[in-house]
Amino acid sequence: MVLRYRVSLPGIKGFARIYEVKANTTLYSFHKQMRADMDFPQDQMVMFKGLDEAGAVVARYGIFDLGAGTIDSVTLEQTLKAGVVSFVYFYDTTNVKSVIVTYEGEGEPRQDVVYPLLVESKGPNPSDFENGYVAYEDLPDDKKKPLAGSGSDSFDDDDPDDDDEDDDIDVDDDEDGKEIFDESED
Repeated sequence: MVLRYRVSLPGIKGFARIYEVKANTTLYSFHKQMRADMDFPQDQMVMFKGLDEAGAVVARYGIFDLGAGTIDSVTLEQTLKAGVVSFVYFYDTTNVKSVIVTYEGEGEPRQDVVYPLLVESKGPNPSDFENGYVAYEDLPDDKKKPLAGSGSDSFDDDDPDDDDEDDDIDVDDDEDGKEIFDESED
């Protein structure tokens, strides 16, 4: 059986990852794949906090047994049977950095692929959001400008907030269209 999980960031629409995993995949194998795909630090302790449909914590899975088993011995199928429908996956427990991992249902088995499999990706890695990246869909409506080629003719060339300095470049050209360089400047 193949299971689908969505990885997301709370309150961020510009980030998502969809994984398909075999039901007998351990949390540790899933963790290793997410760490590799999203450039999570490799020197950090990790933990999966299992939540039920009401959002209540039902289990904690770590490298050490926190009461529900270790991540290398617990499978995703076992977590579903225990009532876990989503996780808060702490990829950096020291700095309390996490993503949300939500069960989305069963997927169709694929031939000749290695699971866990990243099947959809949206936006940069979580560390980019930590460093100030804001996705277009996460901008407040008053900060959004029409995208080029979106069919909108409402571009305002006199916008005082336009920081585009490309319009202010002056290039001296001679009659042949070649740039003139001063030989003494290096």
